[in-house]
Amino acid sequence: TRRSSDLFMSEKKYTSSTLDCILSHRSIRHFTSEPIEDKVIEQLVNAARFASTSNHLQCVSIVRITDPALREQMMVYSSNQEYVKSAPEFWVFCVDFHKHKQICPTAQLDYAEVLLIGAVDTGIMSQNVLLAAESLGLGGVYIGYLRNEMEAVGKLLNLPEHCLPMVGMCLGYPDQDPPSKPRLPKETLFFKNAYQPLDTTKLDEYNQTVAEYYRQRSNIDMDWSRNVIKSLDKPIRPKVLAYLQQQGFIKK
Repeated sequence: TRRSSDLFMSEKKYTSSTLDCILSHRSIRHFTSEPIEDKVIEQLVNAARFASTSNHLQCVSIVRITDPALREQMMVYSSNQEYVKSAPEFWVFCVDFHKHKQICPTAQLDYAEVLLIGAVDTGIMSQNVLLAAESLGLGGVYIGYLRNEMEAVGKLLNLPEHCLPMVGMCLGYPDQDPPSKPRLPKETLFFKNAYQPLDTTKLDEYNQTVAEYYRQRSNIDMDWSRNVIKSLDKPIRPKVLAYLQQQGFIKK
């Protein structure tokens, strides 16, 4: 007979409230009017501060937008998504090497790798915040649409050189309970030792699953492959490169 402590460790090994939180993620776009308490905001900021960061550079800053006029304009710049204005909290995560340039005036920030570092760190930090928020009973949604007007957003937030708005985030207490959106099966993205060709059988099955999800959720005719084509078979924010270079990035 196994000892009770052994059974506990076995169960503990395969269960986790953190994993439960991750696997129950849904984008929340409708929120109650309840504000997020200051102590919760502080916890979310600490979750951001303690995110992993390349070479301890800590090259991300967050702009919390509380001014209603700024929120209104941010909504316009984000394809008029109403929840950008109405969510209790709206934060903009920025790649920020401006402080580093002040510390090291000779910093060579115009290499492509610098922007990659900043983009990766931004993704890590923003996900830390969203996961922390969800663990505390909040919900949220990323707002990538602000990059449609990246330069205008930068001016609105008074971002200096070597600082870029990368993604926004709405946060609040959920006022909806949407279904979880189906994700790609592991066989199409998790490989052993070498990259594998696309498993078309798995892809076909996944397309059917996604099509059923969209039919039930929105009564629209869409699957994952058609969504990829719709999203990528056209120029994607062609103004972005010029603004990145204007801000001192990706010249080399």
